[in-house]
Amino acid sequence: MHKLSNFVKEYILILFLVCMCAVISLFAPRFLLPQNLRNVMIQISINTLIATGMTFVIITGGIDLSVGSIAALAGIVATAIIKNIPGDSVFVSVLIIMLVSIAVGGICGSFSGFVIAKLNVAPFIATLAMLSIVRGLAFVYTQARPIFELPDSFGWIGQGYIGVVPVIVLIILIVLVSAHIVLDKTSFGRYVYAVGSNEEVSRLSGINTQGVKFAVYVISGILSAFGGVCLASRLATGQPTAASGYELNAIAAVVMGGTSLSGGRGSIPKTVIGLITIGVINNGLSLMRVSSYWQTITVGFIILVAVIFDQLKRRKNV
Repeated sequence: MHKLSNFVKEYILILFLVCMCAVISLFAPRFLLPQNLRNVMIQISINTLIATGMTFVIITGGIDLSVGSIAALAGIVATAIIKNIPGDSVFVSVLIIMLVSIAVGGICGSFSGFVIAKLNVAPFIATLAMLSIVRGLAFVYTQARPIFELPDSFGWIGQGYIGVVPVIVLIILIVLVSAHIVLDKTSFGRYVYAVGSNEEVSRLSGINTQGVKFAVYVISGILSAFGGVCLASRLATGQPTAASGYELNAIAAVVMGGTSLSGGRGSIPKTVIGLITIGVINNGLSLMRVSSYWQTITVGFIILVAVIFDQLKRRKNV
């Protein structure tokens, strides 16, 4: 009985996901079609990039509310550059996408990381300020107007296929595997967990806690910017309102996957399960013609329930 209880606790999210798939397939038979499952993967792709960076941040005990705004600004910068470059080369578009992601995400993440790690500003306050600043820059630059009439090559990452597999799906697989290796197999990953578990003990053990905290916000910024450029590529337009609310989806996926908001616990595979679960719920509600407003309500409940479970686990471990 004890073994069964531990099994259920360990795999409860996977069991919940399987049950959700079964229920949705009863009401919407199209759900299990290969084309729809591929659509689910495409739909969660941008959130996957953002949530991967968010996982690093939350494991350290922090939070990053600026990810959606960084994504929007990166999309604006990339589309503005692409539109003014002659020619229609996939290589040039991909190169610009990578450089813009590193530059915009790196600068924004560095600013947040510096304020949090060096100036000891609370992550919630620092990233909330960054959210407002970066979103404002996107609106100022565009005058609240979208950037469109982009070359076809720019849409390759967001809309293209390699065989029958979407390019964006291959990209997120590479990012997820790389992030898992960094967290699970490197000394930096161990430092991330150590800082989240007990920052003071980590500092006394010789770990550069400020450097680790700074680095995770840079990682989050770059992946958020990359997600924003991929979103712009998928939509074939740069919009200052893009990725609005994506920070909530990313946080929901991470905490639903079992990453503790208190830090020190979590993993990329668990975040993936959280992402797929939210993607399945949203896709299922859409297939059943449920209003998108209810999908937003659902995400809010997911965050609340996940946090409650996290608090209950902490009390049991005390």
